[in-house]
Amino acid sequence: MSDKDVVVRRRTRTKPKLERPRLYKVILVNDDYTPREIVVMVLKAVFRMSEETGYRVMMTAHKLGTSVVVVCARDIAETKAKEATDLGKEAGFPLLFTSEPEE
Repeated sequence: MSDKDVVVRRRTRTKPKLERPRLYKVILVNDDYTPREIVVMVLKAVFRMSEETGYRVMMTAHKLGTSVVVVCARDIAETKAKEATDLGKEAGFPLLFTSEPEE
């Protein structure tokens, strides 16, 4: 090889494969003490549901024991669940919302 020859080498570029963030469910847990009106009011205030949608979610939890309210990112789900539970406690009722990973 002479001094003027240029050797070109290709570099392989690897793109990191990004995973989508895991989604979490906010779940309304039924109890025998919280009035239906309070549950619907909390669903409307925290989750921006209409009266009819809030009533359906509440009735699903009433009949089945639990109901999925919303599916979203982890930090949002945990914040919404805590905010809704705290709002129920402020009203003096044992209203409970939990968050868990979606399968």
